[in-house]
Amino acid sequence: MTTAVETPKLYYSLKDYFLEKFGTRVQKITVALPFTCPNIDGTKGRGGCTYCYAGSIPPNLTPTKPIKRQIEEAILRYKRRFKNKKVLFTVYYQSYTNTYGSLEYLKSVYDAALEFDEVVGIDVGTRPDCVPEEVLDLLASYTEKGLEVWVEYGLQSANFETLKKINRKHGVSDFVDAVLRTKRRPLKVAAHIIVGLPGETEEDFYETAKLIAALPVDGLKIHPLYVMDHTPLGEAYKRGEFKPLPLEKFVKVAADIIEMMPPRVVIMRFTAEGHEDKLLAPEYCRPSWKQKVKKLVEEELIRRGTRQGVKNPFFHHYL
Repeated sequence: MTTAVETPKLYYSLKDYFLEKFGTRVQKITVALPFTCPNIDGTKGRGGCTYCYAGSIPPNLTPTKPIKRQIEEAILRYKRRFKNKKVLFTVYYQSYTNTYGSLEYLKSVYDAALEFDEVVGIDVGTRPDCVPEEVLDLLASYTEKGLEVWVEYGLQSANFETLKKINRKHGVSDFVDAVLRTKRRPLKVAAHIIVGLPGETEEDFYETAKLIAALPVDGLKIHPLYVMDHTPLGEAYKRGEFKPLPLEKFVKVAADIIEMMPPRVVIMRFTAEGHEDKLLAPEYCRPSWKQKVKKLVEEELIRRGTRQGVKNPFFHHYL
């Protein structure tokens, strides 16, 4: 009698991670709140990053709607979608800088997640220069209340000249410092990187990936750069000063980066979608392309006969 051998997965997805940890589907609920950013309100700069459009608020969300109501409506919507099958939830504080506020206010918005039995975690998107010790302590306190807590940091690039060019107003060292300080606590860390920033080459993309792979990062989001109208990047695009990466090039680079990541880093996403009515380019960043891009990257890994981690120097330590 032969025993079936499980085929290794191409990459360690967020779905796989949640199934492994909680034994069932976990759905992210994205909420929007009236946060701002030190790169918008004048503390560090004005205008935000050159590619930023409305703080990446999803078009279906209203920041002024009470957070409890946002969570309630999302839970009901997903329960109907999954026909009341067992599903748990994590609340994703996504838009703008979700640690940029008073401790009292931050506690009030994070506490909302505790009011729902089906919510097992919170996920906080922020900048690496906006996490003082007291905020990290506050976030860590929710792990003592039974929640899993992720902190998502936007690095975008490990090239400091690129960070200056896109008006990030923080450095690579801020990111490294934030990751190391966060991991002194029982918190999960995710990093965001952008592939295709102006002036960058494949070498720049891979140097950014190497930095992520060398740090105690638990999850990675790979974003293709998209161009939104009414942004400095959008104006440069209209003047013919910038061209986004062709789809074929992005697929290759995304597969390369996945190969470089340690096998236990959760690949949280490698697509991105711009607001349909404001997106200038590329076409593959329209919402309707999301599954197609995902499939193309997976097919590229299959074509190579490879998977996550094979180009990581410590790959064989994980086998």
